[in-house]
Amino acid sequence: MMKNILKVVLLTSMLPFAASAAEELTPWYVGGGLGVNNYEPNCDQKTMKVCGEDDPYAWDVFGGYLFNDYFGVELGYRDLGRAEWTDYSNKLNDVGARGMSLGLVAFYPFANKWSLSAEAGAMNYLISNKKQWDTEYYSDNGIAPYIGAGIGYNFTDNLKLAAKYRRYENLDEEKWNTLSMESNYWGLELSYRFGSVKAAPVAAVVAPVVVVAADADSDSDGVVDRLDKCPNTPSNHKVDATGCTVYELATTKHDLGGILFANDSAVINQASFSDLEKLANYMKKNPEHTVIVEGHASNVGKPAYNMALSDRRASSVANALTSKYGISANRIKSMGYGVTKPVVEGNTAEAHRRNRRIEAIVTGTEKRAVLK
Repeated sequence: MMKNILKVVLLTSMLPFAASAAEELTPWYVGGGLGVNNYEPNCDQKTMKVCGEDDPYAWDVFGGYLFNDYFGVELGYRDLGRAEWTDYSNKLNDVGARGMSLGLVAFYPFANKWSLSAEAGAMNYLISNKKQWDTEYYSDNGIAPYIGAGIGYNFTDNLKLAAKYRRYENLDEEKWNTLSMESNYWGLELSYRFGSVKAAPVAAVVAPVVVVAADADSDSDGVVDRLDKCPNTPSNHKVDATGCTVYELATTKHDLGGILFANDSAVINQASFSDLEKLANYMKKNPEHTVIVEGHASNVGKPAYNMALSDRRASSVANALTSKYGISANRIKSMGYGVTKPVVEGNTAEAHRRNRRIEAIVTGTEKRAVLK
């Protein structure tokens, strides 16, 4: 007996590319930021007589490389703005810091398009003092460590806007030991990740060609027309002595698609219940069929934990079919596969999102034509 596989995709409208998208984003990105900066202690330098005000506007440009969806490295150039005060010689001081930075960044995606970030690194700074309206000048350089945090939103797969905070330490002038500052920065950054997500090509459907035989046997089934009680029988069907199709009972498997889960979660999304209801309706219309719910996980974390998580996801769907839709438990089997059967290979956000899933495989018996 030959087996046919009927594939019905049951995905929510919120996930239109889950079954047909090919991930082609690169790990490289660039961006720029604009914000405000506050040097501190603003009015407690050794040379201060009268405290002035910060010129708070700061900016930066940067480029980065992602090792995976959670970690990367960033190289940039930053200007932290300037601050003013009057010293004991009654001269106006105007000081600021700028320079190259290098640091590690970490990301935690949540709530679909949102993500949290943390960073740590060092800035090779040049601190300069333009005294008395730029008539006197001195500078020094050094390495200042910094840490930061932020929250970002992806408008598209490529474009992200993030709110950032950074704290810089040890912005010191050590030649004459006159400046010892720290800095707090708040700002917005816009970044662009190179590459694109393109739809996978759809295979063309070729219609079968029907060949008309001679008049003596119009449907070419081997039974002449005068004895044929079933004219126009498909040419690839086996027929009986009267020219009618011979049928048999065959075991079939139907892949009824699946639903996706949030990261590290076995809770069914509210939007996925419409797909789950379609599966339940199919089971009710075909009471002789059984279903295997296969749970899967993304390749993040320890394999043993992912195996247990995928088993919980499968059990969650199986329990919902029984408790919410009344499908008998003896018709349902759940099984976790961990990370062993990925639908998308790779270590990207899209691959992880599509691999956090269950798949429903329905098995039943149907009447099927015997082919020649």
